[in-house]
Order: sequence, then C-alpha cells, then structure tokens
Amino acid sequence: MLRLDRVSIERSGKRILEGLDLDIRRGSITAIVGPSGIGKSTLLATLNGLLPPASGTLSVDGIGRLQTPASLLAHRRSSATVFQEHALIARLSALDNVLLGLADRRHPLSPLPWPRAMREQALAALAEVGLLGKALDPVARLSGGERQRVGIARALVREPRLLLADEPFASVDPALAERLAGEFRRLVRDHALTLVIVLHQLDLARRLAERIVGLADGRIAFDGPPSRFDAAAQARLFPLHPAPEPTCHP
Repeated sequence: MLRLDRVSIERSGKRILEGLDLDIRRGSITAIVGPSGIGKSTLLATLNGLLPPASGTLSVDGIGRLQTPASLLAHRRSSATVFQEHALIARLSALDNVLLGLADRRHPLSPLPWPRAMREQALAALAEVGLLGKALDPVARLSGGERQRVGIARALVREPRLLLADEPFASVDPALAERLAGEFRRLVRDHALTLVIVLHQLDLARRLAERIVGLADGRIAFDGPPSRFDAAAQARLFPLHPAPEPTCHP
C-alpha cells in the first residue's frame, strides 16, 4: 500500500526524522508511538503527501512515487485524516462539517448549494458512525465523543484507501477511547481501509494495532507486532531519567 525508502523529514530546515524504512500493508492497522515531540505528527504529514521528504522516496500502490503534482493530488484524494482536536467548525452543523471533507471536489468559490449526491454521501457517513439523527445539530452542541465521530465521518466521506489518525483519543475518557478504537477496527474491516494511527496510550495501541512502530532519537527504534512490544521495548522509547545520587552529609 505505502512504502518509505530511506526517508528523512525536515521542518523549517531542521531534521526531524531520518532514514525511515517502512512498508505498510494494505488493510493493516499500524500504530505510531514515541515520546512527545519526536515527530509522529510530522510523519503523518509526510504519509498524506502534505510534507514531502527531504530525502528518500515515498511510494503508493497504484500511483507510484509521489514526485509530481499529479501523483500527490491522486494520493491526497485517496487519503483522509482524523485529527486530535477534531478540527471542526463549531457553528456549522454536523452535516456541513462532513461536507467539508469533499471541499476539494468542487469549486472552492461556488455559491451553489452542495450537490444532492454529495449531501447523500455525507449523510451516509454520519449514519456509519451513528450520528444521522444529529446531522443538523450544530457541532457546538455535541459531546466530545460525538465531535470525534463527526471527524471520523468527515474522513469516511472521502472514501479513502488510507486513513490517518493523529491522537484521535487524546481528548476522551478511557472508556470512550476503547469504544472509538472498536469503531476504527470495524471501519478498517468493513471499508478495506489501511489505518495508520498515532497514539500515546500504549496499552490501547497494543490492543488495536497489528503492528507498532516506535520512534526515538529521530529514527525507528521499534517495528513489530504488539506481542513483542514488551517492557524492554517500551523502555527504549521512553527511557527513565536516572535517579539523582544521594547527597552525603557529614
């Protein structure tokens, strides 16, 4: 589905990640974990084609190397992202927020109403996440979990092959996080999606994903199944600071 070959990534001239080799299989669930600020979200930006690699190549099945504007556009149209803070417009309805997921498929300055086919597509996406009954409710009135479901519906309406999720459970309680994780698992199965998800909840990553990729020191420090992501592997990603030496007093 998606292959990174010796990819290095920079932001504002600073090298963030280096020498990444990844081959993400179609229909799989891959969790990206690592310390805060290590570059997990930066990696997602490269995976969806928004941040080109500083070096190395990114290739996608059916498209090839993402090196031209046409290849990048084709990849972005077959990808979608669910964000940590939902990235919704609170004054708009759930339906209108989902329709924004299709904004790149019509003229951005069009004064005309959304085409009926697109509205039906958006309503179907809301039904998929159990929010059809709240389609016309302003997002400001929805709970945190409902807002996250609107964000998922906005991604689904694009009918993506690749779904990227950046800390989608960070703002919800553990019980709701488990339910949303189940939703992601079902959507991957029902829609033949490939999911790459950034998580800070390591236990949840082990239960949801079939593969865990751990970042540390700008590189991939772990890549394997959850069964191998044991305490020793986690310690390599999140080393504990040594305790200070005791002070001796005369």
